[in-house]
Amino acid sequence: MKSLLYPGRAVALVFLLAILCGSILLSLPVAHAHGESAPWVTAFFTAVSAVCVTGLVVVDTGTYWSLFGQSVIMLLFQLGGFGMMTLATLLGLLVNRSFRLRTKLIAQAESHVLGLGDISGVAKLVLVVTLGMELVIMLLLTLRLHLSYGLPWGEAAWSGLFHAVSAFNNAGFSIHGDSLVRYSSDALILLPVMMAIVIGGLGFPVLYDLRSKFSDPRHWSLHTKLTLSGTAVLLVGGFLTLLLFEWSNPNTLGPMAWPEKLLSAAFASVSARTAGFNSIDIGALTHESWALHYFLMFIGGGSAGTAGGVKVGTVAILALLVIAEIRGRTDSEAFGRRVGSSAQRQAITVLVLGSAMVVLGTLVILRETDFPTDQVIFEVISAFGTVGLSTGITADLPESSQLMLTLLMYVGRVGIITLAASLALGEHRMPYRYPEEQPIVG
Repeated sequence: MKSLLYPGRAVALVFLLAILCGSILLSLPVAHAHGESAPWVTAFFTAVSAVCVTGLVVVDTGTYWSLFGQSVIMLLFQLGGFGMMTLATLLGLLVNRSFRLRTKLIAQAESHVLGLGDISGVAKLVLVVTLGMELVIMLLLTLRLHLSYGLPWGEAAWSGLFHAVSAFNNAGFSIHGDSLVRYSSDALILLPVMMAIVIGGLGFPVLYDLRSKFSDPRHWSLHTKLTLSGTAVLLVGGFLTLLLFEWSNPNTLGPMAWPEKLLSAAFASVSARTAGFNSIDIGALTHESWALHYFLMFIGGGSAGTAGGVKVGTVAILALLVIAEIRGRTDSEAFGRRVGSSAQRQAITVLVLGSAMVVLGTLVILRETDFPTDQVIFEVISAFGTVGLSTGITADLPESSQLMLTLLMYVGRVGIITLAASLALGEHRMPYRYPEEQPIVG
């Protein structure tokens, strides 16, 4: 029993339990728009995608599922993005008014960059920021949908709520068959969604740091500085590169006026980093833009937030390691701080295992389908990075390939977190060291 309560295992098991419960609920006739029982693979795939805040779908969310089914999906990605263990920590706080060490350790496995003393403050911040942001975005979207698009108040409110929760949790689910393509020229729809995606994707440790030391950037943690600077580089770089690749593409940005091109390129850059919404046809992008999406989707967002991927901080640490090696320095440094060797080893491990999962998933699906390699790679990275963007092949994949995608989504949402937590919590010093030798590298 104690082995099951190990923090990393607890996170994985609770997410798995949520998936199983969601699958059962979505299999009920009441969850289907026509009162039928959904096929098991369809219900299971949708539940995994929702809990893992991915957004890949094999059926149209708005027409296949009933209001009950859509509500279940929204609840699942709210729980998945909010963090199962953060939720458990908050419940423990409300009931016991204090945190036991085991509860703190389990919560730390969900937000592993934190120290134990930060868990209580971050858990409270998670609740306030999540509900506050979702409420604000919902109100903005509801007003816009009712006043400008003529939707009845009830329909506008449901659409606003669903998309607000989906955006903040970086889930990518939409009740529209075309995602947000119908709003591609509407800044009052896309900008609030972008804001929710970015804030949710920064990670709660960063938000906690900003809240407590907003006016004193010099005392921000190295993690916060690396995440903010890395996020800015990726957002701006993705925006400019997408403009370059798609400016004249007649199937995407080509027919748009330049303000709309800027808006759609910015939205695509933000959404590619695990949000999964799209305001332009992903299947019509150039191959260069697909390759850019591989990069953005694999990296993802900030640690201990609603985003997926191997995380901005991981890639930033590796970049610092490469720069230090090129310069012939023994230490990786940034912002007047030295990156610990343990963090460097963990970053390398996460990147290598993440890359291995992408390669494995690609090989398995290529063996089972005749789809082009670039489309399969896009699908696999989107699943592993819990992004949810697709070139349009998800529903046409055989069930075995769809199940492979569910494994990638689960590992992407849970496995990397569990791995990092296990490394951090399981580190110990050996009582001896072997003689050192220098193998040839390169």
